[in-house]
Amino acid sequence: MNILLAREELDQNPKKVTVESLKKQLDHKTDKLFYFDKNNTHKQIMDLIESIEKDNYTVHFREIKYGLEEEDYMYELHVL
Repeated sequence: MNILLAREELDQNPKKVTVESLKKQLDHKTDKLFYFDKNNTHKQIMDLIESIEKDNYTVHFREIKYGLEEEDYMYELHVL
């Protein structure tokens, strides 16, 4: 499954990564923050969370608003 990382600039396109590559970043880490683009569906994020939790990690999920417009948000996952 591919998922889109958060954009660094508003006019850039988000970068695609695989769930496997995200899981590799978790190896031997006590915690990690990931930021994902708003173009990911809620179902994709929930599937990602389930996949990470199967590997015995705890995941905290929230939407972060960064502007006044309703579409100005991103997803944050804090993996412990």
